[in-house]
Amino acid sequence: MTSVGNAPDRAWISALPKAEVHLHLEGCIPADVVGDGGPAPSIASLAELLAHLDRTCAAVERADQLGEIARQLSRRAGAVGARHVDVIVNPSHWPHFQRRLGAMVDALDGPFAESEHDGGATVGLCVSVGRTSSGAQAEELVDLVVALGRPRVVGFSIDGNEAAGSHNGRFAGAFAKAGRAGLRRCAHAGESSGAAGVREAVELLGAERIDHGIRCVEDPALVAELAERGVPLDICPTSNVVLGIVDGLAQHPLDALRRAGVPVSLNTDDPLIYGIDLVGEYERCAVTFGWGPAELAAVARTSIESCFAGEDRRAELLRELDRYVAS
Repeated sequence: MTSVGNAPDRAWISALPKAEVHLHLEGCIPADVVGDGGPAPSIASLAELLAHLDRTCAAVERADQLGEIARQLSRRAGAVGARHVDVIVNPSHWPHFQRRLGAMVDALDGPFAESEHDGGATVGLCVSVGRTSSGAQAEELVDLVVALGRPRVVGFSIDGNEAAGSHNGRFAGAFAKAGRAGLRRCAHAGESSGAAGVREAVELLGAERIDHGIRCVEDPALVAELAERGVPLDICPTSNVVLGIVDGLAQHPLDALRRAGVPVSLNTDDPLIYGIDLVGEYERCAVTFGWGPAELAAVARTSIESCFAGEDRRAELLRELDRYVAS
């Protein structure tokens, strides 16, 4: 195993069994699927990103396009050693499928199932409500997901720009309903909101995982609570740098949070927009923070333990990880 300093090389990281738990379908649309071969736009803020996602998703009009997005997503997961992926999908970005969620899930399900049958990554969908929705709209979305009864949908999420206020209270009813229905729950917080948004996501929404969450460092008491309760943060380092949440990777609080005992995983958020992959995130963090195999394996372990795969699948992946590290 060659390395830079203490950091394992790309081949070792690629083969490291891991999960990716913070990945948006909206950020996984290949240019050829929507007939756009041009370069990715310059995006420097969350507002610009959300506007771009709306434009790109509007170009997806057919089920076969969704199927190809799913097919390529599964291939990329296999290429980076992601053995399970939780994919966030927000229907409000997809005008041609916004009122046809069942058809959308079915179009994605076939290619995901084919990949799983061939030994590829298992995939769960987390249907997400946008921050601009009302509490009633959020509950309606939960009701729709439950009524559809699609096994592919394993979780309920919330995403969007919290800059104008997190407003978590109005979504508490929807998240409680989702929990009662057996859906897993995750929430974007601590990206465009501060530490209070993270606390609300845990206490008001019952979020089992926090997407991003890095601004919890603004409240040391909250950091200690997250560590004590074992609440995982699904961190996307490159996304945080590109969108200006942190000034650079060296200034990212990821390693400080890890050393404080907060469970952290590495994820790509919107990889085709940023031109990144999961192995690259592990590589850059290893070099920047001086991580070796033990630290990288610990991060991979958190990704598996916190993913929304079934209990048996998580246990299988943890055994796979243990065998890999031992060898």
